[in-house]
Amino acid sequence: MTSHPGPGVLTHLESLLHRAPADRGGALWRLQEEGRQLDANIVRLPANAEVAAHVEPDLDVLVQVLDGSGHLETANGRQLLSPGCTAWLPHGARRAVGAGEDGLVYLTVHRRRPGLTVRPAPAG
Repeated sequence: MTSHPGPGVLTHLESLLHRAPADRGGALWRLQEEGRQLDANIVRLPANAEVAAHVEPDLDVLVQVLDGSGHLETANGRQLLSPGCTAWLPHGARRAVGAGEDGLVYLTVHRRRPGLTVRPAPAG
């Protein structure tokens, strides 16, 4: 919402949802400020869409459900998601997310991945 990067309000959920077509999935917003230590995304899954089971080997991820409904599948089984639910997904844990009939909107927050660096080839 501010034109100057830095501390303060960065976006507003209602405005994001209003501007994006209802059937548009994926990241509606990304934290992009320079020098940040975190990455964050607001993601929308359209009705009945899924993020297939996968493992994030390096990063813990915090998920906050903002709108809609769905489910989270982990080693602890299937858990229902609704606005206000907060989930922790530790690195190395297998997870899948599915949206319900009304879609699912959630915020993810995790440590920022280091940028790609050029390194010399290993010796030998």
